[in-house]
Amino acid sequence: MNILSIQSSVAYGHAGNSSAVFPLQRLGFEVWPVYTVHFSNHTGYGEWRGPVFEPETVADVITGIEERGVLGECDAVLSGYQGGEQVGAVILDAVSRVKAANPKAIYCADPVMGDVERGFFVRPGIPEFMRDKVIPAADIVTPNQFELDFLTGSEARTVDGVLQAVDSLRDRGPRTVLVTSVQTDETPADSVQLAVVTDDGAWLVTTPLLPMYVSGAGDATAAIFLARWLTETPAKALADTADSVFSIMERTHQAGTREIQLIQSQDAIAHPQDRFEVVRLR
Repeated sequence: MNILSIQSSVAYGHAGNSSAVFPLQRLGFEVWPVYTVHFSNHTGYGEWRGPVFEPETVADVITGIEERGVLGECDAVLSGYQGGEQVGAVILDAVSRVKAANPKAIYCADPVMGDVERGFFVRPGIPEFMRDKVIPAADIVTPNQFELDFLTGSEARTVDGVLQAVDSLRDRGPRTVLVTSVQTDETPADSVQLAVVTDDGAWLVTTPLLPMYVSGAGDATAAIFLARWLTETPAKALADTADSVFSIMERTHQAGTREIQLIQSQDAIAHPQDRFEVVRLR
């Protein structure tokens, strides 16, 4: 299976495509990475070097792929952080082209905008673009709870509240929603949860919460979930994603590094151990 992944890239460390491509490849997918930027390192360091590619440059690369006559072989498009609305428009145009060539192809969008700790960290206008343009075009979306609240105008504090927010989001287009970094009044202490909702039901999984923050973890999560969703049932995809992502975070915490240990965790990505129970909510 082939995945067109349109995201940022870093030379050192892992973020954007530099976090998403390897897990997809390790899980057996052919990936066509298109870069929106190519930085020396992720911006969490406060300093970085490298170019931001013009929207026309990104579009030109996608056109070149199209000219090879292979868009009909693309099974999914994956996107994450979008630096500006013009690049976002290029991504949505690519989705339209892929779906015209292969009506069975899906679009998985990670609506990267912010989180509870930092608030919004994208340019003004991007959250509204995600809400009004990207969400209706997507088949799968993977917001964290902070992003879910913004996208739906809610403030979920219970599991039922999260499900109601997800239902509101699904009414606007995407049939599958994975919510990451779920912490409600009902979440066990020192834990974090992931929830997935599809036409077939809703499921929740709980993992330990590690005292750390690293860049690129969300990019890897979206990629792993997309890969699992394409080949497994929703509940199994959730279980395998949770196990693999926790293994990556656990190894990163043990290493005491700010860069996620993707390569070192490749066996856990390919062969999750089903350590966490998935609970069916409905």
